[in-house]
Amino acid sequence: MKYIFKVILIIHGIICISCSGSEHLSNKLEPVFFPPAPDEPRIQFLKSFSKSTDFTGAQSAITSFIIGDEEALPILKPYGLAVGKNKIYVCDTQLNGLEIMDTKDGSFGYFLPEGRGRLKQPINCFVDSDGFLYVADAQRRQVIIFNTELDYIGEIGDSSTLLKPTDVFVAEDQIFINDISKHSIHVYDRISRKYIKSIPPASDDNKLFSPTNIAVYKDKIYVSDLGDSKVKVYDLEGKYIRTIGTIGNSPGKFSRPKGIALDEDENLYVVDAGFENVQIFNKDGKLLMYFGGSYKKPGDMWLPAKVVIDYMNLDYFKDDVDPSFNLKYLIFVTNQYGPDKISVYGFISRKNN
Repeated sequence: MKYIFKVILIIHGIICISCSGSEHLSNKLEPVFFPPAPDEPRIQFLKSFSKSTDFTGAQSAITSFIIGDEEALPILKPYGLAVGKNKIYVCDTQLNGLEIMDTKDGSFGYFLPEGRGRLKQPINCFVDSDGFLYVADAQRRQVIIFNTELDYIGEIGDSSTLLKPTDVFVAEDQIFINDISKHSIHVYDRISRKYIKSIPPASDDNKLFSPTNIAVYKDKIYVSDLGDSKVKVYDLEGKYIRTIGTIGNSPGKFSRPKGIALDEDENLYVVDAGFENVQIFNKDGKLLMYFGGSYKKPGDMWLPAKVVIDYMNLDYFKDDVDPSFNLKYLIFVTNQYGPDKISVYGFISRKNN
């Protein structure tokens, strides 16, 4: 039998624990579907991670005997999350760093850079098409940039240009940064990192009150406005297009909208920290369904903050999908509290008989 022994590495500020089994641990539970029966399932809760061993798997008895019990690294208070090829990055506001999970080698590590790359309050992060990591740090008032080797390569902003960046998104040749204190989205050139403009313009009546999260898809910018309990949509020039949702306590309305994401069909996923669920709207703004709810069992949520759609890491989670269904894409949701810090869901379709 093949065993992989525990290894602790400190490289570029990463403290890493490798998995100790030849395969990752699959949490076999009774399937949790949304919507519940008798409706046809669209989403399945797959598993959750709250510490390193939830991801790497439990140690074998012989490994524990030889090197001792592995000390699990906890996920403390996650907020933002981003995915890259074979990587899951989690901004942890209590750690003042990131957790990084590798779906290729099954490793889990803390990312705690020093020097000019040191993080103070990482809120959200994004991985661009080149694999560069962008971290919105609210306390530093900057977005810090790391290359594919996680070396610090620069930052955007200072105390005069950014007051409180809460999210960052890179699309094509532009970098979009949410500034909740300046009530706007700042746009920068991706190569030069020079400021281009702010959205919406100062003269625009369709202003933002407390923009928390941003997603760019094709020719549209989606912004969750916590201060106005809405999601607002603009074109790439900053012209207002429409609003999705409004304040209220019924499906299709919001209490505290935060993280947002879009799938390839332009369906919009919106985290509501007040309702503790994720609502899904089609490209015309019509409510399709919601999932989650205040925590009582796995699959529920506890002060959720971020939602991310992922088409790249399906292989790692395919064994967690009910065999009657195909997995189309993954949905990650961060929970700031509770036993399930990172919840993983799958958007599914029933197999043909």
